Amino acid sequence: MTNSTDWNSVLRNRSSVRAVRNFANGQTSGRQFYASFANTSTGGVVRNLLRDHGVDRARSLARRALSRRGSV
Repeated sequence: MTNSTDWNSVLRNRSSVRAVRNFANGQTSGRQFYASFANTSTGGVVRNLLRDHGVDRARSLARRALSRRGSV
């Protein structure tokens, strides 16, 4: 079974796009990235992303998701 991240829910608003962009560019750590989504409806998605793929791969996936949406 493959796990996929629902990037549409994660990149729902401007503040979450900013948080993902900062994480993808290495300006925030994995812990800070998760903290920006804690206690939100997408906190579980972000937690699973970090747990399943690790910080380095999650950064790469975040960069890819942003580039595909023109949010880089």
